[in-house]
Amino acid sequence: MRENAWNKYSKEDLIELEKLCDDYRDFLDNGKTERECVNITIDMAKKAGYTDINDLIKSGKKVEAGDKVYASFMGKSIVLFNIGSKPMEEGMNILGAHIDSPRLDIKQNPLYEEKELVYLDTHYYGGIKKYQWVTIPLAIHGVVVKTDGSVINVVIGEDENDPVVFISDLLVHLSQTQLEKKGAKVVEGEDLNIIIGNKPLMGEEKDAVKKNIIKLFEEKYGFSEDDFISAELEVVPAGKAKNAGIDSSMIMAYGHDDRVCAYTSLVAMLSQGKTDTTSCLLLVAKEEIGSVGATGMKSKFFENTLAEILNLMGIYSELTLRRTLANSKMLSSDVSAAYDPTYASVFEKKNSAYFSKGIVINKYTGSRGKSSSNDANAEYVGLVRKIFEENNISYQTAELGKVDQGGGGTIAYIMAVYGMNVIDSGVAVLNMHAPNEVVSKADVYEAMKAYVAFIKS
Repeated sequence: MRENAWNKYSKEDLIELEKLCDDYRDFLDNGKTERECVNITIDMAKKAGYTDINDLIKSGKKVEAGDKVYASFMGKSIVLFNIGSKPMEEGMNILGAHIDSPRLDIKQNPLYEEKELVYLDTHYYGGIKKYQWVTIPLAIHGVVVKTDGSVINVVIGEDENDPVVFISDLLVHLSQTQLEKKGAKVVEGEDLNIIIGNKPLMGEEKDAVKKNIIKLFEEKYGFSEDDFISAELEVVPAGKAKNAGIDSSMIMAYGHDDRVCAYTSLVAMLSQGKTDTTSCLLLVAKEEIGSVGATGMKSKFFENTLAEILNLMGIYSELTLRRTLANSKMLSSDVSAAYDPTYASVFEKKNSAYFSKGIVINKYTGSRGKSSSNDANAEYVGLVRKIFEENNISYQTAELGKVDQGGGGTIAYIMAVYGMNVIDSGVAVLNMHAPNEVVSKADVYEAMKAYVAFIKS
């Protein structure tokens, strides 16, 4: 078994580790949706000297070695390029992570009153254990777009003076029948309804509580009930990321999957100065539902943006684009399941990821017979090992549990379609896909160092 990474740190390392983790907690607190993560990324990128590709296209300014460019798509996905001195055809070093996390989405016609309680209907997003989402403080994040095109940013439940919302659960005294159900059925998807109010509007008799809520939406937030039709509102756990463990060696928070890899990849990307090989950072949405849609990795967003970059460099051709993609190398920066001794029966100990053993390499993910897996070439695994070992990076290899217990996927297989070398590498997580997940600070630190080493290799 690999050495515990904490054993190798100097005082200087520990100071740097804690600073990174403090900044990461801030990122989690302010980036609970894809849009919020993209906005934070843009702010950080601009401070690091990155320019919006749309500004370059409008001005006709040529892109050359040393330039730093970013492109945001629909406010939910973003790609950064640090242009190197070597020909683009020789390929790029790419870090790719996703910034969506499992959650509850508010439906387009969600508002209703039942026995003087007002609810919002939701539709869960991604793989969740539905019973984990009841009786905990919840917040609402997102945007409401009115018919005049104006956009209202909404955050309810995060300020210490804000109210939170919640989903009720059946009291244990009346739960005999409920507790006989299988875990997947204890709470049904259509029962994940958010309670948002109970106070009636004075002078009203029918739906008086609902009318009071509508009045609050209009007066406090500036949108009407009809505006839910063109809203994207996400229900997420309320509250801030916390240090975990009496020794503060861990972080408990919503959204480690996969913002822990997104943030450490972003820090690595922005730390890089001038480079020989062009480096690229991809932060995308929709991974939790199959990477579909215009902002998912299966879209043409990345390919189209790279074509625009090549065009601004004056070297675009279909062949150049294909060669650039095929000759690139990528770390698909996504989390892995941490070994949990409480549930040891679903793990295979020799091929599991452990807390504080460093960044995790998954040669393949997928389900059961490697379904929907990338399965990296051994030669590429050897190269990645070489990079990590030469830079004193703590790393480990793992699979996602025992072969027949389940599995999962990443964006790796999608990028491999271009013919590039791709492997999954990320941070081990406890409670994955739960409202509050846990990571080791040592693994966060090792991941950041690993991503720095890779893009500079």
